[in-house]
Formats: sequence, structure tokens, C-alpha cells
Amino acid sequence: MEDIHSQTHVSIRNLRKTYNNREVLKGIDLNIAKGEFVAIVGKSGCGKSTLLRLLAGLEPKDDGEIIINGTGLAGLNLNSRIMFQDGRLLPWKKVLDNVGIGLKGDWKPRAIEALRNVGLEDRGEDWPSKLSGGQKQRVALARALVHEPNILLLDEPLGALDALTRLEMQDLIEKIWKKVQITSVFVTHDVEEAVALADRIILIEDGDIVLNKSINLPRPRQRSNSAFTNYVEDILRKIMDSSDLRLVVKHK
Repeated sequence: MEDIHSQTHVSIRNLRKTYNNREVLKGIDLNIAKGEFVAIVGKSGCGKSTLLRLLAGLEPKDDGEIIINGTGLAGLNLNSRIMFQDGRLLPWKKVLDNVGIGLKGDWKPRAIEALRNVGLEDRGEDWPSKLSGGQKQRVALARALVHEPNILLLDEPLGALDALTRLEMQDLIEKIWKKVQITSVFVTHDVEEAVALADRIILIEDGDIVLNKSINLPRPRQRSNSAFTNYVEDILRKIMDSSDLRLVVKHK
């Protein structure tokens, strides 16, 4: 892939989104550097997946700006690809054809290379029903990256996998990110997963950013390392402190 991915920079200014009279995002401000891997954590309903959908242009914002490489986002973000918790593969298309959706011209060599990058080059002629959950997510990752997007958006992509497969997928995502240095925004409930993968962790609570923390650990990261454990414990403590504070305010 060409090294176009490192040219992406995202600026979010006063971003707001409301659903059914509930303000889900309350004026978010955030910068994402070129090639940075940012993880967004927080409890269900805090607004993290909403932020991802707005970055993809899948939903309109109510206020604020999303600026990518100096240009305001209006409509779909055609330079991004999003990966969801389920692979969303088309069951009537073989694996290679699923990867090649949307490609033009002589697309098969590109799709085969994408499958090779996720370790599934030999499964191109299989039907999705023959794949395990982890293999389906590998195909979904290949399908996202084959278009060489500038931004990769990952919305709980590993949440439905068993523990071992989840670790394998984390290693694969990190390996590919290091290879192409694509700007990545990863939504997860798993704080340990976030610390393992991200350059920086953003904690959203009740529509606001309450923590913006850089992870200064060498890669690959050793989960048994005390520094790794300290990061995880600090972020979990912040999540609990924020929750306790909201309960106090609610009952005043």
C-alpha cells in the first residue's frame, strides 16, 4: 500500500449530537494526529459509537465541525472505512468476492493480497458460512483495508469473539497498523484491550471527554508488566470515579 495513510489528521470541534431530546455528545473537542491509533472507551450509552458514526459520516451532526486534512466533512466520509462487531459479510458471495465489493477493474489481485495480509489467502473461494467468528472478522478487516482508506474506524470489532481469538485479532490489528500507519479510531469496552493497542485513550462519560491519556509503553506491550497494569487500573479508576460523581449529582 502507498504511504498515504500518514497524511490524515482529524480535528473535531464542539461536536454535538442529540437523540430523542437527549444530548449524546455535548460539545466534543478532539485532535487525532496523522497515523495515530486512538482508542475510545466508556460505558454503554456514553456516546463513543455515536462519535465513530459521525466520523464516518453515517449520521449528520447537530452542531460543531469535523475537519479532515483541513477540509470540513459533509456527508459520507469516503476516505474512511468502518468495521463493526459482526463481519456483515454477504452470505451469497464467496470470501474473495466479499473483500472485492466496491473495487473496480482488475480487482482480484488486490483482494487476494488483502486476504494474504490477514492470513486467509487460501479461503477466498469459501462461503462465509464456513468461517469461524474470528475468520469472518479477518475478512471484514481485509475488506476495509483493501480500499486503502485514510482512516480506519473500528466499532467494538472484537466484542463477540472468545478470549483467545480476541487476543489473536488484537495482534493482527496492531501488526497491520504498524505496517501501513493508518489513522485508526477504535471503540471498545475493554480497557486492557485499549491499553494494549492504542497510542492514546479517550474516555467518554455522559457525552463528554473526561480523560485524554497517552500510553507511553513500547510495543509489543507485555500485559504482565507493572506499567501496563498501572495504566489499566488508572483508567478503570477514572471510569468508576466519573460514575460515582454522576450518582452524587443526580441525587442532590
